[in-house]
Amino acid sequence: MGSTNHPKNSILIIEDEPDLCLLLELILNDEKTTVNHVKSLSAAREFLDKERPNLIVLDNRLPDGLGLDFLPFITSNYPQLRVIMISGKDRSAGDLAIENGAHVFLAKPFTKEKLYNSVQALLN
Repeated sequence: MGSTNHPKNSILIIEDEPDLCLLLELILNDEKTTVNHVKSLSAAREFLDKERPNLIVLDNRLPDGLGLDFLPFITSNYPQLRVIMISGKDRSAGDLAIENGAHVFLAKPFTKEKLYNSVQALLN
């Protein structure tokens, strides 16, 4: 097993629906990836104070605000971070999400393949 250790990718999921969190973790968690998840924007801020994920999966509607409004915070403080924005009710948020710094926008429901391929494209 010598020196073939590659650093793990780290993904932060910001999503308050437990079912979707579980699904996202199942899709994204593998031997090359560490997945963490928080349920609010304030918890995401705290997490980002301490940790640097490579990628964020960000829901739009959260208990303490909109993911769309959080995007400028991410892009100004952590410009190297990749962001996938997900949203169910606000399909029109896609253009705004990209304008505000998201790299990919996925409208719910999205396929496992779509999510997985987006993640792979952004991490590689």
